[in-house]
Amino acid sequence: MKRRLQVFISSTYTDLIHERQAAVSAVLKSSHIPAGMELFTAADRSQMVTIKQWIDDSDVYMLILGGRYGTVEPTSGLSYTELEYDYAIQQNKPVFAVVTTEAALELKVKANGTTNIERDNPKELALFRKKVLSNISSFFEDSKDIKLCVHESLADFAANRDLKGWVSADEIQDTKPLFEEIRKLSDENRELKETISALEKKTAAGTGASISKQNEDFTVLSSVLSAIEIKVPAELAANGKEYDTTLLKLFYDNKEAFVTGVTNSGNASDAETFFFHNICPKLQVHGLIASEKVPGVRYRRSAVSTKGHSFLAEMERRLLLAKKPNASLVEASASTSSPSAVPAKRATPTAKKVVRPK
Repeated sequence: MKRRLQVFISSTYTDLIHERQAAVSAVLKSSHIPAGMELFTAADRSQMVTIKQWIDDSDVYMLILGGRYGTVEPTSGLSYTELEYDYAIQQNKPVFAVVTTEAALELKVKANGTTNIERDNPKELALFRKKVLSNISSFFEDSKDIKLCVHESLADFAANRDLKGWVSADEIQDTKPLFEEIRKLSDENRELKETISALEKKTAAGTGASISKQNEDFTVLSSVLSAIEIKVPAELAANGKEYDTTLLKLFYDNKEAFVTGVTNSGNASDAETFFFHNICPKLQVHGLIASEKVPGVRYRRSAVSTKGHSFLAEMERRLLLAKKPNASLVEASASTSSPSAVPAKRATPTAKKVVRPK
């Protein structure tokens, strides 16, 4: 479907008649629609209202800036041409401008006199020119430059699907079949929603059973871990005395170390070595720890597995729901014992002493 963009052409009038004609011709040859032209020589506020409406209805705004500033609107102190330009910018219209070069302006003055240059408001013209050149713009020396700029700019704008443009009525598709198709699709959509609703109800019932199974598995595993006793050596205890704890409590109290991972590196600390050789294998049996070869080195690394992450997350969730900051881990996991031993010291990577299990 071919779209024709409406292009509003703005400029001062008497000094740019030929340039406007060149722009209009280029727009028409590009199969688009020029607007503005000689119909509007903005000179009062009432006519400015009409021009704003035309700018609103247009897809693209084009400015031709020569050597004149144009008639000044008394209230704002700006020319009507600059007011048009500012309004198009405010409305987020696609804007492009062609600005005369100093050399071309000098030639025009020599040929046609000083009526082509600004004598009353040169400062305002200079500021307006600077504003225009800071946005999408190009220079022109003659009508050919203007036509070339129009062709190139409109080719880019025509590719913008956000611009509506004008479309011939002959190219508009008959929408009656589309409405019928939409009606059929709506009926199918309603039937699918009903089917999905029924399936969701069945799934909800199955999900409830699945959640119940997950809770049961967690309770059983936490009970198993609570039943496995661990003897923590004196050199690793916070109080310097050997003590007994459970695998569950040791795993949870030192979860940061296990999540980060412990290795059997020669530089591993005593605690890290103890965790790697004595604790990780026991947790690995239950799928809570995974062991891997570290690329580029000779040692291995053991860290919390996906199942282990889920287990620890569920443990934290239950502790939070229990709202008992001092509750034991076993109470939170619905177990029967209640360990209270001090957890082992965290692994210290910088420690040099290594204790190997016998």
